[in-house]
Amino acid sequence: MSALICGSFAYDTIMVFHDRFKNHILPEQVHILNVSFLVPDMRREFGGCAGNIAYNLKLLGGAGAPMGTVGTDFQPYAEWMDAQGVSRNHLKIIDGEYTAQAYITTDQDDNQITAFHPGAMNHSHLNRVSDTRGVTLGLVSPDGRQGMIDHATQFAEGDIPFIFDPGQGMPMFDGDDLMRFAEQATWLAFNDYEARLMAERTGKSIRELSEMVDAIIVTRGGEGSSIYTGNGILEIPSAKAASLEDPTGCGDAYRAGLLYGLQHEMDWETTGRIASLMGAIKIEHAGTQNHHFTLDEFKARFHQTFDYEF
Repeated sequence: MSALICGSFAYDTIMVFHDRFKNHILPEQVHILNVSFLVPDMRREFGGCAGNIAYNLKLLGGAGAPMGTVGTDFQPYAEWMDAQGVSRNHLKIIDGEYTAQAYITTDQDDNQITAFHPGAMNHSHLNRVSDTRGVTLGLVSPDGRQGMIDHATQFAEGDIPFIFDPGQGMPMFDGDDLMRFAEQATWLAFNDYEARLMAERTGKSIRELSEMVDAIIVTRGGEGSSIYTGNGILEIPSAKAASLEDPTGCGDAYRAGLLYGLQHEMDWETTGRIASLMGAIKIEHAGTQNHHFTLDEFKARFHQTFDYEF
């Protein structure tokens, strides 16, 4: 099975402020806020949901390619993808636009101030699922609003099973939008906060929504994840991480594990554990695409963690 991963590409510029925001932002003066922070530490990472998921799926040896819209500044990212063997066949460069950019400043209390520029991501609807060949599995992840709507519809019209994973894109949709996605999708994936928001906006519990799809996957950070199926709820344990370096991108790594399990028609118990271990490996590294392993190394760690082989 070959997966088409629809979603965003972005540059993440991460800066560290060696103090606390609260020492420089006066509550009684926020109406005339004008502050500047010296950030001696800065790094630029390749990110975006589609890029991250495709990178992780490639590490597992899964078959798939990302689809997204990028800007004229994409060349460094393109060279990275080529070096990692990740396909660029379904990327569209938008003239006059920047690739989506996130500028994140973190203080010593791990508070963050983020500015996000969507750029080329706003044109994601210009890509069409029907323009691809050999796709047997899909994923709709955070992207431009119209692109997410169109790609879900195109997967459904093409009888291609897909995961709907709204992530941080959920605020763009009301209850009617989200119900339409649930009716079209084969699987739904959320973190625990997004699952509660989905239930609130649609007026249906996660258990009720699970009757509309083959499964709903809800991640709960260090508490593991829950998979709702027609046979009940499976509780998937979290995999132990050697260190907790950076949670950014853990959800994307988890989604790659889901795609890998679905591609190989594995049971949900194993698929969930593969996804869980992917998240643990990611959190041990700063950035979203800086971890590396071979499939044999992954299988060995899986056996060590869960005491069986896949």
